[in-house]
Amino acid sequence: MTPTPLPRRRIGDSDLEVSALSLGSWHTFDRMDFADAVTMVRHALDAGVNLFDVGVYGLPGAPPVFTDVLWGAIMRATGAPRDSYLASVKLWIEGFGTEGFAPQLKNAFLRTGLDHADLVILGDLRRDDVRLEDLVGDLAALTGAGLIRAWGVNNWSASNVHALRRIAAEQGVPGPQIAQLKYSLARRAIPDGAPFAKLFAEGFAMQSSDVLEGGILAGRTSPDREIGRDPGSVRDAIVATVPGVTRLARELGTTPARLAVAFTLTHPANTTTLVGATRLEQVRQNLGALDLVRRVGAAELRSLVDPFWCDRGIVDPEGP
Repeated sequence: MTPTPLPRRRIGDSDLEVSALSLGSWHTFDRMDFADAVTMVRHALDAGVNLFDVGVYGLPGAPPVFTDVLWGAIMRATGAPRDSYLASVKLWIEGFGTEGFAPQLKNAFLRTGLDHADLVILGDLRRDDVRLEDLVGDLAALTGAGLIRAWGVNNWSASNVHALRRIAAEQGVPGPQIAQLKYSLARRAIPDGAPFAKLFAEGFAMQSSDVLEGGILAGRTSPDREIGRDPGSVRDAIVATVPGVTRLARELGTTPARLAVAFTLTHPANTTTLVGATRLEQVRQNLGALDLVRRVGAAELRSLVDPFWCDRGIVDPEGP
């Protein structure tokens, strides 16, 4: 079977068209042999992947991390022209100060070799002393300076996203275009809930993240690395679904990882699914998810995996 070409979708009303799968995420390239990483990224590029997550995931006082620095070297080694791919950079509300986001962005550019970010994603909102108006205004200034092209948020509540969009409209500047949300076979309460459905109906976009729950949904039930937060404390329940997910994947003639990625592609607002592959075979598995959706059908696939939804009725669909 000829692999399904990677479709591209527009992020909100921005001018960015991104591939259905994006590559990167937390602690990815710092767990790989450099030459293997170059081969893997080159394969992804050739297959049509055009969006890469290159967040600076180190915090002051924490052990240093270099996945974003390595990514910059990997991209240079692939020989990919800068205009052939899009880079998504993470900005942290914790670091927003009198100079706005500019120092963080400058540091990200130093580490990656970028001179602009096509997309920036604001990290979780964990401060109550930052005015949303200030965030919108600062991002508008960065956009006007040509340093970013579009922006979005990571795991924000639907109410706060609505507020950002209202403020941007009042100021006559670009607002958030996309939310990076935890979305998987097991964690569906927020992206599948009514509050975000209203945003999606208005053209707001989603990027699925944490789709394998740190590898757990791929069958690695005891991850040997740090993985994301556990909203609703449902991780043990997710581990308990793995045998059922594995059986269903076998019945469908696929793998648990491909099944998990395929599920995210069935959400109508999902513009791109972020995967954190560290092996070439994982990229190939992920690319095959589109063929699985085509073969089984989106509605049937969603029905088959419904028993594995672990945060239903536990996590507030409004979001944090």
